[in-house]
Amino acid sequence: MVTIKEVAKKAGVSVATVSRVINKNGYVKESTFEKVQHAIQELNYRPSAIAVSLNNKKTKTIGLILPDITNPFFPELAKAVEEVANSNGYTMILCNSSGTLKNEIEQIEMLQSKYVDGIILASDSYVEEDYKHVNLPMVLLDRGANPRNSSIRVNNYYGGVLATEHLLEQGCTKIAHLAGPKDVFTAQQRLEGYQSVVEDMEWFDKKLVAYANYQLEDAITATKELLNQNIGIDGIFAGNDLMAIGCLKAIHSFGLSVPEDIAVIGFDGISLTNMIIPELSTIKQPIYEMGKEATNQIIKEIEGNETESRDIEFDVTLIQRESTNRKRRPGCEDGAKSKDNGNR
Repeated sequence: MVTIKEVAKKAGVSVATVSRVINKNGYVKESTFEKVQHAIQELNYRPSAIAVSLNNKKTKTIGLILPDITNPFFPELAKAVEEVANSNGYTMILCNSSGTLKNEIEQIEMLQSKYVDGIILASDSYVEEDYKHVNLPMVLLDRGANPRNSSIRVNNYYGGVLATEHLLEQGCTKIAHLAGPKDVFTAQQRLEGYQSVVEDMEWFDKKLVAYANYQLEDAITATKELLNQNIGIDGIFAGNDLMAIGCLKAIHSFGLSVPEDIAVIGFDGISLTNMIIPELSTIKQPIYEMGKEATNQIIKEIEGNETESRDIEFDVTLIQRESTNRKRRPGCEDGAKSKDNGNR
């Protein structure tokens, strides 16, 4: 392998001069520049990508920290981030924090030690005070906003409203909610959307809300408790699709049918929702577009093309499938329909 010393010897210049030419850093006479370039070509020299990046203080690397890589929502996000990063000449380092602040802090410190240029963070526990040590660009993905960092998310509150109103439109008269973790922004917003629709209805009771931590197994347990404690539930809005799938399993274990006995709708729009029986109605997030926007934003901030933080909120879309299809309407093949309601 040809070394930088051999290039310097061939060009009759110092190693420092060759380094300045390679890194485009510092003044080099045009005649000297041409001699070095000729030596590089003649010797077929390939400079170390790591050395070049460190000299330029850029590694063309982005860190992506996700809370739960086993949730199908997050691999779809990661796919978008990686593809957009690669198309812009960046590589991605993926970290799974398991949703704990301790892991997030450790992973951020690790990524900084590897000289990543920026971080995209989907945090279950983001508090600005905890991240003051981060001295590089960071974009928050699918979480709340703050003045310091750009944030990419959907209108979770309206999604909760949309899901609950859809169940009412389908004839449901007592609707329960499977909520995500109490301290996660997205879960709080979806719960608040649900509550805004039902809290003044005669049948509403706080016992109709159960927490299942965005997990399938927790959702099975929580749904069974809901059905045992609340008579007459005929609709359930699950705060994510994974919990909705657990909900379907629990309902089936009671010998009940979906949607005839209980209609179920989820939230996210993961690809799994149209692979199960019955196919799952859902509030669809534009997952790929969110990952794409987050990556484009972090690259703008890394390269100095964006100096102020941005708060970007996408619309959600109601996708009706068999799990809520209690009213078969004219013109809808097999009773299924899809509609894009946009944002309120």
